[in-house]
Amino acid sequence: MYKVIFMPSLTVENYLKAIYHLLESEPEGVSTNSLAATLKIKPATVTDMIGKLASARFVKYEKYYGATLTDKGKRTALAIIRKHRLWEVFLSEKLKFSWDEVHEIAEQLEHIDSIELTDRLDMFLGYPKTDPHGDPIPDKNGKITVPELIPLSFAKEGAEGMISGVTEHSPAFLQYLEKNNLTLGTEVMLLEYYEYDLSADIRINKKRQVHLSHEVIKHILIKLHDKH
Repeated sequence: MYKVIFMPSLTVENYLKAIYHLLESEPEGVSTNSLAATLKIKPATVTDMIGKLASARFVKYEKYYGATLTDKGKRTALAIIRKHRLWEVFLSEKLKFSWDEVHEIAEQLEHIDSIELTDRLDMFLGYPKTDPHGDPIPDKNGKITVPELIPLSFAKEGAEGMISGVTEHSPAFLQYLEKNNLTLGTEVMLLEYYEYDLSADIRINKKRQVHLSHEVIKHILIKLHDKH
C-alpha cells in the first residue's frame, strides 16, 4: 500500500513554479518585484527566499538580472506543473468540474508527493498531452512539447485558426469565454483590428460575429490554419 505524503516544502514548490512561468516573459531573469506581484507577497520576503533557493541550488541569482532556474530547479518545477495539469484533466474529464473550477483545486493536489500516484494518474488518463486550458503537460522525464500558438491579438486581419489555449486562468475570464462560446476547439477568424483601442471583430465558427476587447484577445491562443 502506497503512502500519500504532503511535502513540507510547499512554499519552495510555489516559488519554483512561479519562476518557471515568469521566465517565459523574462528569459534573462525573473525580478524580485515580478515574483512578489505573482505570489502576492512583499519583495523583501521574496529576496530572502531567493537567497535560500540559491543556497539549495534551485536557482541562480544575479543582481540587476534576476533569478533563473538551475537544472535541479527546472526539473522540480516541471514535476509540479505535470502534477497540476494532470489533476486538472482528472477533475475536468472524470469529475466533470468546469474549466474555470479546476485550477484552484489542482493548486492543492499538485503538492502530493507520490511519483507512483502521478505516473498511475497519467496512465489512467491515457497520457494526455494538454490540460483543459490547452497548456502542454510535461512527461515523466520532464520533456514538454510547446505547441505553435499565437495570441489572437497577434493575428492579422483575415487570419483563421482554432482556439487552442489561454494565458489567463481566472474563473471570471474563463466564465466570460464560456458564455461567448470561445472555448477550446472553437474556430475563429479575425475580421478587423481597431488601432484606436486594439480591440477586434471576430467571427466564431464561421457564423456569429463578436467584438472583443484587447484584454480578451491577448489572452486567447490560437493555432493558425495553414492556407497552403
